[in-house]
Amino acid sequence: MAVTDVAEPFDMSLAAISKHLRVLVHAGLISQERRGRVVWCQLEPQALKDASVWMQGFGQFEPVDLDAFEAFLERELARD
Repeated sequence: MAVTDVAEPFDMSLAAISKHLRVLVHAGLISQERRGRVVWCQLEPQALKDASVWMQGFGQFEPVDLDAFEAFLERELARD
């Protein structure tokens, strides 16, 4: 997704969204690629899975269902 598409549903500035995305990039949970003027974001499924397994060790978090997350993203993108 383009950063602007990621930001759209949130009531935050684009600068704030970009700051959050930089944290996710630094954590390895997403990657970003610039194509022309547009910055594209991509989920890193294995990193998300590893983070989910790690969080489960604390007993406070539910496992991340990446298939459900992908379906959610597809539904959101289809709305546009």
